[in-house]
Amino acid sequence: MGVMAVMEGDVSYLGLTALITAVFQFTFFVVAATFKFDKVTDFAGVFNFVILAVTTFFLNSTHTLRQTVLTCMAVAWGLRLSIFLLLRILEWGEDKRMDDKRGNIARFAVFWTLQGIWVWTVSLPITIVNGIATRNPEIQTADVVGWVMWGIGVTIEAIADQQKLQLKRDPAAQRRWCDVGVWKWSRHPNYFGEIFLWCGIFVASTPVLEGGQWGAIASPTLITLLLLFVSGIPLLEASGDKKHGGNPAYRAYKSRTSPLIPLPPALYGSLPNWLKTVFLFEFPLYNRKLAAD
Repeated sequence: MGVMAVMEGDVSYLGLTALITAVFQFTFFVVAATFKFDKVTDFAGVFNFVILAVTTFFLNSTHTLRQTVLTCMAVAWGLRLSIFLLLRILEWGEDKRMDDKRGNIARFAVFWTLQGIWVWTVSLPITIVNGIATRNPEIQTADVVGWVMWGIGVTIEAIADQQKLQLKRDPAAQRRWCDVGVWKWSRHPNYFGEIFLWCGIFVASTPVLEGGQWGAIASPTLITLLLLFVSGIPLLEASGDKKHGGNPAYRAYKSRTSPLIPLPPALYGSLPNWLKTVFLFEFPLYNRKLAAD
């Protein structure tokens, strides 16, 4: 009855997906908090996207090509990444990000709440497209551009994840930063892929958006802000600087390698600092520890 009440008048499934996300995240939170077990954290976050995409797709009887493609994109990305993250954490052990939260129920609850907000917000383009039953314009340039962007992004992310995992498994490289493959062109190619694929999904949703539905732009905006300024690049840059900041080779790697957008090292290293900061996201906070040393 409660679910039906949420669905009544919820033509874009915004209320329903919020409810599903809250229940899904709360369930995993209870398990993690009870057993102080955080190996399922990332899996619960990413797999939630799959649940929302599949649920909204099958609730809507239209099943247009646009809805089908975007849903398949979300499912393919979510299954690949959630399984990868689960297997990785099972291999590596506990999630160090949870060290200051695992024993504090309030902090732990805040983290899981924010994860739920992240899932619901970033899923908005797919949720809204799957909730539209009356508008189905022909496939447009924006659709194709968005699909291509998603393809490029998910490919780069998957390659970057696998290359870093292989390096971590190499006993000879245990204390070395990742600078192999696509990591030679970007210090965080997996994050570039993540941002680019969600920008692609948003672009592919634009042919059917109107009025308040344009709020779906919150999806690529939020994922970009989080990775650039909160839980992504800043944390990893600080960790890398702490471990390797005294190594001249590491400092040289940072100076010639783009923080996000893949570029040839020779090109990036020759660019003026102001251009790197303004257009290529080389923000001072990524070098705060090195500057202090």
